[in-house]
Amino acid sequence: MTAPPRRPTALVAAVALALLLGLQPVTTDLYLPALPAIKTELQASMHATQLTMAALLLAFGFGQLVAGPVADRFGRRPLLLSTLAVYLLASLSAVLAHSIEALVLVRVVQGVTMAGVVVVARAMVRDLYAPHEGARIMSLGQSGLGVIAITSPLLGGWLTGHLGWRTNFIAVALIALATLVFVATRLPETIRQKNPRALHPGPLLAAWRTVLTNPTFHAWAGLSAATYGGLFVFLAGSSFVYMQVLGLGAAQYGLALCSSSVSYLAGTFVCRRWLVRHGMVGAVRRAAGFTLLGGLSMAALAAAGVQTVWAILVPQLFYAFGHGTHQACGQTGAVGPFPQQAGVAAALAGFLLALVAFFIGQWLGLALDGTTRPLAYGVAAGSVVTALIAWTTVQRHGGVH
Repeated sequence: MTAPPRRPTALVAAVALALLLGLQPVTTDLYLPALPAIKTELQASMHATQLTMAALLLAFGFGQLVAGPVADRFGRRPLLLSTLAVYLLASLSAVLAHSIEALVLVRVVQGVTMAGVVVVARAMVRDLYAPHEGARIMSLGQSGLGVIAITSPLLGGWLTGHLGWRTNFIAVALIALATLVFVATRLPETIRQKNPRALHPGPLLAAWRTVLTNPTFHAWAGLSAATYGGLFVFLAGSSFVYMQVLGLGAAQYGLALCSSSVSYLAGTFVCRRWLVRHGMVGAVRRAAGFTLLGGLSMAALAAAGVQTVWAILVPQLFYAFGHGTHQACGQTGAVGPFPQQAGVAAALAGFLLALVAFFIGQWLGLALDGTTRPLAYGVAAGSVVTALIAWTTVQRHGGVH
């Protein structure tokens, strides 16, 4: 057995979580304002352009299946340092892409390496904290992630409008470099006991079976995937809806996306108050009402033919507010029952989330029709599934000790 890890302070842990989990919105949100420009410059079809997002998510999903057991076998720090370094190189390579196929390939590499970063972030919380305290730390990290999510579309919109879409990837590379430096200098190893058999097929399949047959995992991983599914509809489709259907410029679109992130950030703050008063199960029960209000109101306005910025923006604020609670609790709850298999549990939960997003991206690339309806109906579907899981499965099986 290895010696107990040096425990980082709560502040260092929260900052690390914000930077590591924040790499996901940096990889998506900062790049979203550039999608129409990428489509035009690289002369790509709508489906091929959407594939730059969908391929990222698919690689992210499958990468987590490998990253989880690797993190359990070799430790958190080695995987973090190596994946961040490769992610940095991939981001710089995107600047040189001169075809949509080359850009898709770079996004695949980004997705695989981002998988290692996010799996370690989620597993690290279980390494250091019991589930209820872990949810509080995760919520703190999600608040930092919210700040990153707020600034990413603003920066992406400004860069796209003034310097061209390739500079967006230079910004992504600089953020990855800063994260790598922080991890290398401030974040210690957090795993208590490495598992030398984590990569052996027999033990790995047994660990998967243990996780996948646990009803608590089903509840929280399902909640996390459902709420992100609705959000991903918005992320993948909003640039085309806001900019090509509703006529916003890149910088204006960045502001619209920023407002959603502000609401998400507010949701993470309220989440911490709900956690103290009502616990994780009670928190998501309350947040689901906001989620459902946002999704159904957006669909109702679209069905009525209301095609304005406010008909998308205001309902999305409610959805994003609920998402701030669902993700913090869902990611923590999914790994809560598995202190010895946190990497595997985080990987499987992340794989489910990414798989849902990938299929949504494939559907959205075909469904976008020059109106707001596909976007609105997709967000509404995510809100209904999220609320049903929060009000049923989580209430029955969501208790984590």
